[in-house]
Order: sequence, then C-alpha cells, then structure tokens
Amino acid sequence: MRADDPAMGGEPRAVAEEADRSGATVERLEVHAFTVPTDGPDGQESDGTLTWDSTTMVLVVAHGGGRIGIGYTYADVSAARFVESKLAPVVCGGGALAPPVLWHRMFAAIRNAGRPGPGAMAVSAVDVALWDLKARLMEAPLTDVLPSFHDAVPVYGSGGFTNYPLERLTAQLAGWVEKGIPRVKLKTSRDPDSDPARLSAVREAIGAAPALFTDANGALSRKQALYWARRFAEEWDVRWFEEPVSSDDRAGLRLLRDAGPPRLDIAAGEYGYVLRDFMDLLGARAVDCLQADVTRCGGITGLLQVAGLAAGHQVDLSGHCAPALSGHALCCVERLRHLEYFHDHVRVENLLFDGVLAPHDGVLRPDRSSPGLGLTVKWADAEPYRVHGGATG
Repeated sequence: MRADDPAMGGEPRAVAEEADRSGATVERLEVHAFTVPTDGPDGQESDGTLTWDSTTMVLVVAHGGGRIGIGYTYADVSAARFVESKLAPVVCGGGALAPPVLWHRMFAAIRNAGRPGPGAMAVSAVDVALWDLKARLMEAPLTDVLPSFHDAVPVYGSGGFTNYPLERLTAQLAGWVEKGIPRVKLKTSRDPDSDPARLSAVREAIGAAPALFTDANGALSRKQALYWARRFAEEWDVRWFEEPVSSDDRAGLRLLRDAGPPRLDIAAGEYGYVLRDFMDLLGARAVDCLQADVTRCGGITGLLQVAGLAAGHQVDLSGHCAPALSGHALCCVERLRHLEYFHDHVRVENLLFDGVLAPHDGVLRPDRSSPGLGLTVKWADAEPYRVHGGATG
C-alpha cells in the first residue's frame, strides 16, 4: 500500500502538491463556543428520548491569505478543546485551497482519540471553515465553489417538541405553512397515548394539503413502531417517520420499511459520523430516505462522500439541521430531498450571525452576491453566551 494512500492516513499526492503551489496557507484557527438557552416551556424542550435546556455551538474561524472562513458544529463545549488540541496543529500551515487534503490529515490525527461522535463533529466544524475560507479566497459563493447540482434547497419546518402545549404546537407548525413551507414535522412517542390528540390538532391547523412528518427519536420498539406507523399514515396522512426505532437497529428500520404503509417513508442517518455509518444503513436497505448532518458527518468533504453513496444506492438524501450551512452545502447533493429547518438552530444562527438564509416559497436559496457562506459573526450579540474562547471582533 502506497504511503500516500488515504487508508494509511496519507493524502492524494497530486492534490497535496497543488495545495502547496497555491501559496495561501491556513495561518491559525480561532475556536469559540456559545451556549444559548432554549425558549421552550419552563426553559426546556423534549423529544421522544431526550430533554434539554440549551444548545451549544462550537464555532471555528480559519485565517489565511488575508481572509477568514467560518464553520461550526452543534456539540458539547469539549469539542472546542478537541479542535485546539488535535486538529489545529495538523491544519495550520496547510494549503488553504485544498480542504480535502486537510480533512485527511485531521481524520488521520484523531485515529486514537476517536473518530465517531465528538471527533467527527470537531472535524466537521473545521472542514466547513476551510471550505468557507477557500470560497472567500476565490471571491465566490460557496455553492459555486462546490460541484453543485441545485441552486436552492427545499426545507421542512421542524420543532413541535413533545412538551409544547397544543396551542404552541399548532401555532408553530401552522406558522411555517403560512410562510410557504409545505411540509412540517413534530416530535412524537415520548407519551404515545397523547400523540393522537396532538396529531389531530396539527392536521386541523395546517389543513389537508401540507405534508406532515413525525420523528420518534428512536423511542419505540419494533412492534410499537409498526403499530404507530399504520395509524400515522391512515389517520393523519403522515408521510415521513424518522427514527421510529433506534438508528442502531438497522433490522428494525428495515422491518418498518418493508412492512409499513407504502406512502410512509422511513428515515434515519442524522447520527452518522463516519462513512461506514451510512454504508451500513444503505447496505441493510434500512431507509427510504437517508439523512446526513453536515456538522456531524465530516463537514462538506464528508457530505460529498455521503451524497455519492446515496446516489449509488438510488436513495434520496435529506439534510439534518444547521440551515445557515446546509443551504449552501446541500446544493452539491445530487439526490437531494430536502433540509430540516430546525427551530433551535434557526434561533441560534439568527442570534449569532448576519447573512443567515431565510426560506422563500419553501426553499433556501444561497446568496450569490456574497463570498463563501455569506455569514458574519455578530460578536457583541454572541458574547453573553460565550462558554469557551476569548472575546474578539
């Protein structure tokens, strides 16, 4: 096996040499983290298996060639320290126009520290920052630097937490429909006996035409999930059932896909961190639609690989959350289905950034008048939420 084989932690020689010739290098990484409280009842939100009171963004700012690039992940604050200790030393000094080369170096460097989970999330934040830096050095919007298939990304409104009272639940989902988003999702299965009333209220509020999605976050057993899949489809015309069972239960997902209602798509993949996670879901024929999160799956470089897998298996891909990034990144997904326009992330991104994309007619359309992602950090607004890093800006 060659020394430059990526499987050995090396990098493609021709790409590395081109990066060296480009001149611009990554000079330094700044790492910050901000924790924003949720706006749910009593300061909490819940889904089928988890309750939380805040969302933490780990933000990476890459400097090089007189420009900066921005990337982030939604993770524990420990991911910020991971970037500083394990990733910055192998990225700094590398070619700023070759993010995939540095992506290989990062994953090689964290072999013993742990690739799945926080390791992949830390890599994702840096990788996105490097792609943003490259696009800004090229003075082009990121979507034009990527091998894009689309100029816009369809979205679905997502929130509908299990602890929302009916009034807030229906107002949130109906509000998205009123703004032109034709598909909405609510969380289910924490207390399955309460779901019929919740679903009926939502369906009445949004009307018959919009697509209604559900997400159990892996809360159900296989037989419970099959029972509810049939009820969801027959009684409320639900078209999407996300993680009816744990995403680790590929046989259970396959059972739901094979035995469930024909118009109800089974989806999973948001917890995919490395390529093998997605290969296993696709190889087991466990999903009708694969999901991927650009802030978890290795960033844009990782997303490009996942998109190729999905296309090769003739399965659509849906983006998970982080709309300020995903509105650009998902344009490079050939078999794109849509993107989750998630309430918590929309709040955080609008709080911390200028230049955030807003949906129009049910899609996010990248701004081609600005280089890179088109984002600018609102440092003064972000400062009260800082949990890591020094003040800047």
